[in-house]
Amino acid sequence: MDIKDIIATLPHRYPFLLIDRVLEMKEHEHIKAVKNVTINEPFFNGHFPGQPIMPGVLIIEAMAQAAAYLAIKSAKDIPGKKIPLFAAIESAKFKRPVVPGDTLILDLKVIKTRQRIWWLAGTAHVGDELACKADITAVLSIVE
Repeated sequence: MDIKDIIATLPHRYPFLLIDRVLEMKEHEHIKAVKNVTINEPFFNGHFPGQPIMPGVLIIEAMAQAAAYLAIKSAKDIPGKKIPLFAAIESAKFKRPVVPGDTLILDLKVIKTRQRIWWLAGTAHVGDELACKADITAVLSIVE
């Protein structure tokens, strides 16, 4: 799935759209997506001058956006426009800094779903190195 499909699916827009491509996905099960980290990201101006590091909360947000894409694509039976909302972030751990030039591979696996609530376990890797892991709970809000 390319950026055009991502934009058509998610409500996020630049500068807050944080996934660039979906590599693979199986509805109701898992997703693997990519975030290309570039020096042009607006947050690098202040985080940190001379030592740019992607904020951990934005790594989690990128994981959540991949989860949201999976949930929205999987929820075809729920009518209406769907807006994904965070319900919880648990067990977040950051293992290495993410810097310009890195490619984040976002892997999320569905633990369970109930109606419009999704529980997922996620990781973000740079190459073979774990950058972040977290458990995410999301709710699909329906906009009429």
